[in-house]
Amino acid sequence: MKPNLEKRSLYSFTVEELRDYFKENGLSKFVADQIYDWVYKKSVFEPENWSNISNKVKTFLNENLLLTLPKIVWDGHSVDGTRKFLVAMSDGKTVETVAIPAKNDRLTLCVSSQVGCAIGCTFCHTGTMGLTRHLDSSEIVGQFLTVTRFLKEKVGESERLTNIVYMGQGEPLHNFEHVKKATQIFMEDKGLMLGQRKITLSTSGLVPQIEKLNDFPPVNVAISLHAAHNNIRSELMPINKAFDLERLLKAIRTINLKAHRWITYEYILIANYNDRPEDIEALGELLDKKDSKINLIPFNEYPDSNFKRPSDERIKWFQDQLMKRGLITTVRTTKGADILAACGQLKSEMEDKLNLWD
Repeated sequence: MKPNLEKRSLYSFTVEELRDYFKENGLSKFVADQIYDWVYKKSVFEPENWSNISNKVKTFLNENLLLTLPKIVWDGHSVDGTRKFLVAMSDGKTVETVAIPAKNDRLTLCVSSQVGCAIGCTFCHTGTMGLTRHLDSSEIVGQFLTVTRFLKEKVGESERLTNIVYMGQGEPLHNFEHVKKATQIFMEDKGLMLGQRKITLSTSGLVPQIEKLNDFPPVNVAISLHAAHNNIRSELMPINKAFDLERLLKAIRTINLKAHRWITYEYILIANYNDRPEDIEALGELLDKKDSKINLIPFNEYPDSNFKRPSDERIKWFQDQLMKRGLITTVRTTKGADILAACGQLKSEMEDKLNLWD
């Protein structure tokens, strides 16, 4: 049986909104803080286990709010420790989300913001899906909570998500308001307390929304650049035909960066396509060396892709040449490629095969 989609999800409230909601319904505002503590700090999601919450409040919650989390219908574990999850929403639509381990006990969740994507980047597996719909804020937050519960139950109490990147399925700024609300919930002091340096917002270059980022929580910003020439970028990313490099860079300059912060430019490196000497020269001329960081992403091949990954030698050469020109440049380590969980490989392929709500 499908859940009641007319009810608002508990996971769509900031703590202040939840306080007001309880007050409006004749209940104590303080209950909101207690529930936030159970859900976001203690990762206890079943009201029957909230020992300091009255039965009256529990009954009210069950009658008026949706308390269910998205459902993990498939999970895969890579040889490098990466875990990919196919997560079903209450209407049966699915997205993929990926937990990526790194040094210093960092565990980053790559969350999706849409079912599919409308941008249509030619190098991206998600782009072949088209856009089905936006995720609401509770579905974005729900990915984090659902994976948290999985890790607690299947891996161990000490396995905790520490960072979030909006680099899963979808264009986050195309779903601006819901992504903004989810980010506010992630950063709540009464809840997860994820700091602004722990969250990275990635965008393909939706200029009107980039111009609104000063009204967004102050998190890390990553721009999917992928080419320094308009003709090549338009071939890779159709959005460049509407918002070319000149308009994109002009919009980026409107972002108020705090001290010692920079914009990260993601650059998919494709063999014999955008890994040429003239690409290096163009990047050197295009980007401001004071506040720019380039993150090179060797292309991750997927079934039926037309592009190829450069050799390790070519990748190292490209990085060295950029660094010689004064540009901070890193190479992203490919994680989860054996389970199609690497950058650009995500696609909800199992949705039509699963009878999720029987």
